[in-house]
Amino acid sequence: AFADQKALDYWNQVDVYIGGSEHAVAHLLYARLWTKVLHDLGYIKFDEPFKKLINQGKITGVSKFVYRGYISFSQILPDYKFPELLVSKNKVEQFQSGSNDVYDEVKSKYLSICEELNPNALQHPDDYGMAASWDFTPIRVPIAFYNDVKGLDMEKLKESRKDFANVEFITEKDGKYICDSAVEKMSKSYGNVINPDEIIEEFGADTLRLYEMFLGPLEQSKPWNTSGIDGVFKFLRRIWNLFHDASGNVKVSDAEPTREELKVLHTLIKKVEHDINNFSFNTSVSAFMICANELSSLKCNKRAILEPLVITLSPFAPHIAEELWEKLGHKTSILEASYPEFKEEYLKENAFEYPISINGKVRAKMNFALDMPKEDIEKLVMASEIVMKWTEGKAPKKVIVVPGRIVNVVM
Repeated sequence: AFADQKALDYWNQVDVYIGGSEHAVAHLLYARLWTKVLHDLGYIKFDEPFKKLINQGKITGVSKFVYRGYISFSQILPDYKFPELLVSKNKVEQFQSGSNDVYDEVKSKYLSICEELNPNALQHPDDYGMAASWDFTPIRVPIAFYNDVKGLDMEKLKESRKDFANVEFITEKDGKYICDSAVEKMSKSYGNVINPDEIIEEFGADTLRLYEMFLGPLEQSKPWNTSGIDGVFKFLRRIWNLFHDASGNVKVSDAEPTREELKVLHTLIKKVEHDINNFSFNTSVSAFMICANELSSLKCNKRAILEPLVITLSPFAPHIAEELWEKLGHKTSILEASYPEFKEEYLKENAFEYPISINGKVRAKMNFALDMPKEDIEKLVMASEIVMKWTEGKAPKKVIVVPGRIVNVVM
């Protein structure tokens, strides 16, 4: 037999294939070809290899570019090959806008070169024309050579490429070379790859995982920008602090959780379960951040809340979750724990703050249990000081109670 029928029935199709769109020819067509061949030969009962296909979006990066310029000055030094120019971004923009400042700066630089090489050639420098041509096709340079504050590391660039060994830089007034930028797919050939090892070294693997999810929907391309990674790092710090006191010692209470704490937890469990099933990981990370903020505000350190929370977090941030699980006293891995069960009852409100309207204008707000009879709500409303003030103690024509919405007093 081709394979055991029980094994074929058990494994069946791949439930979900996640891969980049650029791999469609190499992977998907290859898999479909062989699946259809095996199906036509009668070896398997399905002719499509995957039940669901998801093409994840690309992570795009910021590429940096320099601009190259050429000078023709053959009248004075016909045998001398002038060095190429790399012109800073703002200088290029000035030149394009019609400013002569850049041209004059370049001319001065080259006249000084000529004078040094052939002092007798420049008897009357103004008599010599100087043709400058500019190639505005950007040339990529590695982002590792660029700093948003310091600009381009010019020496590093010259050392890295032979064709840049003798270039002259036309910089800004402060001496910095400013590169142009563009958002492109992250690629080694473009020199805009972010080394994940460096991110992990500074922030940890869990922060990197969460931040990649947080960038946006799975199927959309997303620009990489490390300026937002600090927020994810602080979120994990906030999660850690829920389990520890100010001295860094584990401090978890076995007290019964309040209804408000249970509502925060089960709102999260419901959201994350839904998001995982729909591959909406970015909104799950947002839900975790909201949950951590609310539990911090409630000063919640109760085991009944924190244990389900850390289990829910573990698929997203497995390293910190595993460590917290151990600190909670568990001897087995968090991977063996069951996913928390969502309970709708904790999301149902027991009470509602009714706006109290008198002759069409809201004059007060009062909190009543949602199952309180209309008659009781009416009595309490009419007996309240603020309503008596606005009605001047007079009997109303009508009191309309809309459960869970509003109370209207008509005078």
